[in-house]
Amino acid sequence: MPKSNRPKVDRKARMKMAPVPTPERPPEERVRDFDEILVLYSMEEAVLEASRCLQCPTAPCQKACPIHNDIPAALWLLEQGDVVGAAEVYRRTSTLPEICGMLCPQTFCQDACVLNKAGKPINTRRLETFINAARVEQDGEPLPEKAPPSGKKVAVIGSGPAGLTVAELLTIAGHEVVVFERHPRPGGLLLYGIPNFKLDKKRVERKIAWLEALGVEFRCGVDVGKAITFEQLLADYDAIFLGMGAHRPVVPRIPGVELKGVHLALEFLSRANLPFEILPPEWQEEKPFGPRIHVLGGGDTAMDCIRTAVRLPGVTEATCYYRRSEAEMPAHAEDYRHALEEGGRFVWQASPVRFLGDEQGRLKAIVYQRMELGEPDESGRRRPVPIPGSEFTVEVDDVVLALGFRPDPSALEQIPGLELERWGSPKVESQETGRTSVPGLFAAGDLVRGASLVAPAVADARKVAQAMDAYLRGEG
Repeated sequence: MPKSNRPKVDRKARMKMAPVPTPERPPEERVRDFDEILVLYSMEEAVLEASRCLQCPTAPCQKACPIHNDIPAALWLLEQGDVVGAAEVYRRTSTLPEICGMLCPQTFCQDACVLNKAGKPINTRRLETFINAARVEQDGEPLPEKAPPSGKKVAVIGSGPAGLTVAELLTIAGHEVVVFERHPRPGGLLLYGIPNFKLDKKRVERKIAWLEALGVEFRCGVDVGKAITFEQLLADYDAIFLGMGAHRPVVPRIPGVELKGVHLALEFLSRANLPFEILPPEWQEEKPFGPRIHVLGGGDTAMDCIRTAVRLPGVTEATCYYRRSEAEMPAHAEDYRHALEEGGRFVWQASPVRFLGDEQGRLKAIVYQRMELGEPDESGRRRPVPIPGSEFTVEVDDVVLALGFRPDPSALEQIPGLELERWGSPKVESQETGRTSVPGLFAAGDLVRGASLVAPAVADARKVAQAMDAYLRGEG
């Protein structure tokens, strides 16, 4: 909605309105299962919360949104009771509004709300979730009109947020799209990573079914670079999109990391959250957990892991160890609050130096070292410095490594002529075009920008889909 067309509202009166509390299941209830902790607004609550929007002409929330959703326009339509119209506003700019509303941190649109100055910002994220869920109940989700067939074929590698976005937009543009996914089911990190208590997998399954009805073909269990070569794809398709994400875990080089009971974050989260039959074969081995679990790291994945650990049967102690202080922890405040509410424990300024095992090669204890904070490093956070003679040992049954992720260059190195960045990502002309050094080969999302959030991946992929469409039509 253009700035000049923003509705005229009584801003002074709206600034006095009280926020509508965000319903969440109580901690003592939600730790007993893996169901979503968010309770959706009722229609009355959603309309009341939307009616607090000041309809700012500058729309700082829209500017802060990586996808630039016209949030004031959507909330105005919701305020009028037009859920379908509000959902269409989101659909104009976002391919995953039903998921972004669940997973986006408040540091995007919500923190940009002018009402933050009064300590009561509009709950823009949960309204987005409500609008798109209510639209499905009220109107289903009709398929958009597609352009006439172009005769062009596109291979999309990876079915995470970036891959799904490119697949949707290029299919609507009239191209034939096949998505290759190495796991047994499509969804990428949305399925094999995000815990159910943050995102019910039915939302992902519904999106996949909608894309299939649109005409997108999914081929799962295909590890491109092994099951099929890039040379073959380049010969069979007119363009290829690389959307494999950043899933290669950072593993510390310390003694004992190979012991049984040392787990990687994504495998741990998937095994705890997903049915056995849809796990990759290498993750289907039975591995009981607990009762004492440590999580290493301080990011959002670490919070997901500690919150998963407290829900596992038989676990009596779930503790997160982080080498910096609470103030330097990169996890978002809401995830940290939820972890504390659910019984997660935290030990600050401690870093592992050795994993100790028993005679059977099973983890039994971890040796930690106390850290002090020095001068800020390149991240802007104070650098952790080991304190000599401060080692201490803690008995433990399992430990989860949640220390970050990087792109995996092993498959990309097989592509003739593809230039890579030093960290293993494909070198692109820009994040707006996603053009690589190989004609017809494009990339976006976490594979290019590094491990990040859903909304930035969708934003990048939308731009790259436009560049791919122009390429396929001979316009660029």
